Amino acid sequence: MSYRKQFRIAPGSDVRLRNFDPEFTDKHQNKNAALRRIEHLKKRMDDLQGTLYADQKQSLLICLQAPDAGGKDGVVRHVMTSMDPQGCRVASFKEPSKEELAHDFLWRIEKQTPRRGEVVIFNRSHYEDVLVVRVHNLVPKKVWSKRYEQINDFERRLVANGTHILKFFLHISKKEQLERFKQRLDDPARRWKISDADYTERECWGKYREAYEAAIGKCSTEAAPWFIIPSDHKWFRDLAISEIVVETMETLGIELPKPTVNLAEIRRKYHETADDKHAGK
Repeated sequence: MSYRKQFRIAPGSDVRLRNFDPEFTDKHQNKNAALRRIEHLKKRMDDLQGTLYADQKQSLLICLQAPDAGGKDGVVRHVMTSMDPQGCRVASFKEPSKEELAHDFLWRIEKQTPRRGEVVIFNRSHYEDVLVVRVHNLVPKKVWSKRYEQINDFERRLVANGTHILKFFLHISKKEQLERFKQRLDDPARRWKISDADYTERECWGKYREAYEAAIGKCSTEAAPWFIIPSDHKWFRDLAISEIVVETMETLGIELPKPTVNLAEIRRKYHETADDKHAGK
């Protein structure tokens, strides 16, 4: 079974994260066993993204959500950097500014959606407004509880206008998160990522789990599916996401556009120029 089918959450599912093993690696035993496949997929992804960019008819939006240290930056660095920056960009969503708070919660998201021919990766996304907002009671329940359907409407509109959406929840265990925090402490190159919130937010692990389960269950649709990706092993996470992105792009029916110029005439001019050069003219 393809990972696109295996990890896809069916619409209307009652999602319970305890039923998904974050350590799952399928038949692959280690990174070396999967590395060759990952490299093949990255090359294929690059070709497909180039065709999408040239075709200029559709676009792709990839949403990454995860607990702190869940691997969102790692996916961008190890998977998405195989794409040409000319047609691919990353949008990150931090705590909203005063200007953003003065608008509805989707206002800042709308501005970052992909244009035709483009791939955009959301590092965090509009789902923060039914996750952290819910966990920390930043707005009343009567407000955030209506946002699931508003999100579904928003995503349906994007899809209707040619944007394909893939949403990945990077599923790590609480134990693995703590180990990654320790690695940051031990690595001078990554200490800048450490914040007090990393540890205080762990106290809300159960509340975040409930919020993720609700968001995934209520907002995984045929048009914009959620995928729960086992992510305790970074290399398997990269493999699974690469396969899903490639397989999805292969279904889009994209193709290189036909030339808009007379190729025979251009070839004739080229040969004339080459002949003149050889003749010393």
